[in-house]
Amino acid sequence: MEKAVVLETKDSPWWLLLMSGITSLIVGVLLISSPILKTTAIAWVIGLFWFVQGIFVLINMFVDHSAWGWKLFSGIISIAAGLFLLENPVIGAVTLTATLILLLGIQGLISGLIELVLAFKGGGWGMGIWGALSAIFGVILIANWTNPSFMLTLIWVLAVFAIIGGIAEIFLAFRKRRTN
Repeated sequence: MEKAVVLETKDSPWWLLLMSGITSLIVGVLLISSPILKTTAIAWVIGLFWFVQGIFVLINMFVDHSAWGWKLFSGIISIAAGLFLLENPVIGAVTLTATLILLLGIQGLISGLIELVLAFKGGGWGMGIWGALSAIFGVILIANWTNPSFMLTLIWVLAVFAIIGGIAEIFLAFRKRRTN
């Protein structure tokens, strides 16, 4: 007779959920208060990260000689992208936001079409409706990915989701604290 393997996971502490909720709430409020400024700051931080990462990739190329061509290419691209964002954070913020909208649109369209196919193969009406909505949402995102007002709206929507999610996490953290 085989023994069942039981994997035990340690439950994370309530205060970790609380900290996550507070962080989400702060990010949401900051994005709503000044979305363009905060998005520009995020682009600058990403630029700094890419710049430093590129330097470390190049240093690693001299320590570990395997795949040195890819490391050289990756390091140079990271440094160049990082410098671009550091020198042009506003353009970088717009570019990053537009790219995110385009990628989300493509993902929504593809997953929507897959869900529609699965719905016709017996997945049910719910999957069909969800697939149609995902595909429509994807097309809307793709059609508006360069529209500045749409980008600003997306930032506000993300901010509202961060605020709602943060509040929910804070409530869950206190509920978890009471039950422990």
